[in-house]
Amino acid sequence: MEEQDTERQLHRGLKNRHLQMIALGGIIGSGYFLGSGYVIGKAGPASVLAYLLGGLIVYAVMVCLGELAVARPIAGSFISYTRDYISPAWACGVGWCYWLTWVTYVPSEMIAAGIIMNGFFPVISPMWWAVLFGLAITFINLSRVNLFGEMEFWLALFKIAALLMFCGLAILIFFGIIGGGEFLGTSVLLSSGGFAPDGYWTVLLTMVIILVNFQGSEIIGLAAAESKEPAKTIPATIRQITVRIISLYILPMLLLVTIFPWDKASLEKSVFAAALSTYGLDWAGAIFSFVILTAAISCSNSGLYGCTRAMYALAQEGMAPAFLGRLNSQGVPQNATALSILVCWLGVVLYTLDQDQRIYTYLLALSGFTGAIAWISICWSQYNFRKQLSPAQVKALKYKVPFFPYITQFGIWVQIACLIFVVFTEELRTCLYLGVPLLVLPIVIYRLAAVRKEAVAE
Repeated sequence: MEEQDTERQLHRGLKNRHLQMIALGGIIGSGYFLGSGYVIGKAGPASVLAYLLGGLIVYAVMVCLGELAVARPIAGSFISYTRDYISPAWACGVGWCYWLTWVTYVPSEMIAAGIIMNGFFPVISPMWWAVLFGLAITFINLSRVNLFGEMEFWLALFKIAALLMFCGLAILIFFGIIGGGEFLGTSVLLSSGGFAPDGYWTVLLTMVIILVNFQGSEIIGLAAAESKEPAKTIPATIRQITVRIISLYILPMLLLVTIFPWDKASLEKSVFAAALSTYGLDWAGAIFSFVILTAAISCSNSGLYGCTRAMYALAQEGMAPAFLGRLNSQGVPQNATALSILVCWLGVVLYTLDQDQRIYTYLLALSGFTGAIAWISICWSQYNFRKQLSPAQVKALKYKVPFFPYITQFGIWVQIACLIFVVFTEELRTCLYLGVPLLVLPIVIYRLAAVRKEAVAE
């Protein structure tokens, strides 16, 4: 009863359009505009296949989360689902791992925003810009949830408009209407070694970075308890967001590799901006620098929202200190937000001391690992949830995973395979050294605490 009373205090101010943009805001971060350079540099034009596989994984995870979220629209959703349908200890590990991922990733987005603004205004240090963005994001996340939703709506809308602009310009470049006057055909796509210059094996080796690019769509589940009419908004959002995610990732990427040589891609500059500048469209490249800025702010905004709701859920489940589960008068988990902001700001200071490009790659890989663990847990929870239902209860579900259990099992085993392939990539292998302890340590602590409680009870 206490848990239900607490959930009723959450302010249900998120509309359908807010939910869609929250998910898009979480996944279209600077990692997509900058991190794609790593993927293309490794897999060549075949990186399109990696994004296609990533899109299919997103679909599997989203429909699994949709079934759970409609059946039980609760705060912190997938953490609570993991507790109920897998185990409390695993939920503790996944929840803390998920929180740690975002509070380390969000500062990198703030720093990215600061560096971009420093390019426009060199007299002001990137650190001060990062602090300014941190203050703005803090205010938004401590305010009523509908303000957060409205801000995320417009930030994400700008990023989508920029990607559509890129697609339009890339098509004109491809047909020779602008940028040189020649029909490109497959001259760029199949140059420098062909479609898969280093073999199709590299597609699988880059999947952990692809997964971090898609990470954030699970925030829809975390927002379920704060959405209006979850039974209506969540299924509609999942259907629409899945199509938009695939189209906004795969189509721009396909056009990119048809106009820009893969061996020129890097992490130093957005591949989208570099591609347009190659054809004399420097103004468009400047626009994309600003787009990366909004992407960083938007992703920080969504990421902070997601990690605070995860921490709130951990506190509600007794897996974090109880004070982190308290809500303020506006129905916002203020203490969880304050703690997350404090750790994020600590990260901002640490990142400014060393901005080595390898650290950014390690951070992306770590986010990919922990994000995959969360997604696997979502699919696993849905599988166990459905298995517990009688035929009559399954029939009564308002939203069901299509082609169950095949879609669910696809989502689980393909992601496990992606994590296994990380072992074969030296620069990404570090994520296992960091990610596995981040997952295991909370589980061990939870188990020890449970044993201690049992001993005291006896």
